Amino acid sequence: MLALAAASRGARAAPATPIIIELFTSEGCSDCPPADALLEKLIASPPISGVEIIGLGQHVDYWDRLGWKDRFSSAALTERQQLYQRRFKTESIYTPQMVVDGRAEFVGSDTNAARRAIERALMSPHGVVRIDTDSDVGRPFKGGPDAGDAKSVALQVTVSDLPRLGPGERADIVAAVTEDHLRSDVKRGENHGRMLTHAAVVRYMAAIGQASDGVSSARADIPLAADWQRDQLKMVAFVQEQRGRRILASASVSLRNTRR
Repeated sequence: MLALAAASRGARAAPATPIIIELFTSEGCSDCPPADALLEKLIASPPISGVEIIGLGQHVDYWDRLGWKDRFSSAALTERQQLYQRRFKTESIYTPQMVVDGRAEFVGSDTNAARRAIERALMSPHGVVRIDTDSDVGRPFKGGPDAGDAKSVALQVTVSDLPRLGPGERADIVAAVTEDHLRSDVKRGENHGRMLTHAAVVRYMAAIGQASDGVSSARADIPLAADWQRDQLKMVAFVQEQRGRRILASASVSLRNTRR
């Protein structure tokens, strides 16, 4: 009995596989709040075991001219969604749209579609991403005249055991900063009068290097704006094919406990 107990204590569960869920959304879209809520639920309680959901809530800017300017919106995130439109050959870009690991897209409030896509993504091989950070909150980020009071995080990303890339394919190492527990009191547009809540809002995203067979690494100084809530920030890194758009490996870490 003692031997069995010791063996049980020594056994370790396999680490969860990180899966990236991207949500293209907007505060100007009345269909988006249920999708925002679903993303938050998937992050907090993945629908299947063995999965860690990494959320990327991406607020697009094409709703901004229709009555309410989303303060989190970005033209760069609209351009990212357009890459997926070409990949999936959808008729147009739309909100809310979810994309799972760059492999499947569907209406962002469809819980069943999300579960099926996560199950399929889990069956695909994934590489390993390691994130190391070193915060420097005493030094302004050297990002030009518009950087303001932003600080930076020195980021080191190491990638290994990637699935084999297709012929002629290249893969980017992408870094992102997300912020949780954000709220907006919407004054105009389709969501007029509503208090909207958001999880995993993308505050920053950029390719910082390229990955290849074997072990790859990339370094970057990532800006942190003064008004971002430090205890709600996560650093996300992932490897994504440039053409096929598959996400081959990913990881995230909270910035709450990084060195100040």
